[in-house]
Amino acid sequence: MKVALVQHDIVWERPEVNLDRLDDRVGASAAAGARLVVLTEMFSTGFSMNTPDVAEDPDGPSVSRLRRWATDHSMWVCASVPVIHHRGERPHNTLFLVSPEGETHTYRKIHPFGYSSEPEHYGAGTSFLTVDVEGLRVSTFVCYDLRFANEFWALAPATDMYVIPANWPATRRDQWRTLLRARAIENQAYVVGVNRVGTGYGTGPDGAATGEIAYGGDSAVIDPLGRVLVAAAEREALLVTEVEAETVARVRREFPFMADRREIPGR
Repeated sequence: MKVALVQHDIVWERPEVNLDRLDDRVGASAAAGARLVVLTEMFSTGFSMNTPDVAEDPDGPSVSRLRRWATDHSMWVCASVPVIHHRGERPHNTLFLVSPEGETHTYRKIHPFGYSSEPEHYGAGTSFLTVDVEGLRVSTFVCYDLRFANEFWALAPATDMYVIPANWPATRRDQWRTLLRARAIENQAYVVGVNRVGTGYGTGPDGAATGEIAYGGDSAVIDPLGRVLVAAAEREALLVTEVEAETVARVRREFPFMADRREIPGR
């Protein structure tokens, strides 16, 4: 299966602009034969804590556009959106994985990023998501979740590929690249990390924007042996590569490391 990674800039808190800018890039992904296209975390707004202005209903403009792209191009589309699931509760940083028929699968980011006050503005998810995407078992996480290896481990036996949209700052780009490869190697699975480029803004406790933050991109697909199949640097880019469930099965047969994992009671 071909997977496409759209590494893109984001105009701060301007979903209508970002959605239109991405039309051609999603179309180019389809033209390249991709069956799954992955965009970034909060792909239409930037990583904003200004939830009164950016959070949408589950059928809001960003999610509706994801569905339209999926159905118009007859392919799977994945990205995260700030969404209000229940009135009176905090919104969630929600990943949407949309099928070619427009069916939506959702994952709510389990680990809001405390360093940027995300937990004060967004609720934490409590469940995982794994979906069969044309014979490939795909598990999803969002950005900061990448640091929590135990949850990747928990899903590994039923996962061929992890997909991780992100807004990961350039100042910590070495950690992003290292953790992507580590999650692939230790779980013997593909890892697809899609990070934004350009400039966004940090936020204070009240959700107001503070200083500028640069994002370094470094989107990549890593194979089950930790090899980088494709990668981008600091510019907007479209990456397309092949992934195969049989490759995961073969690596796990040849190197059955997962069978040696142990859980120590009380630890």
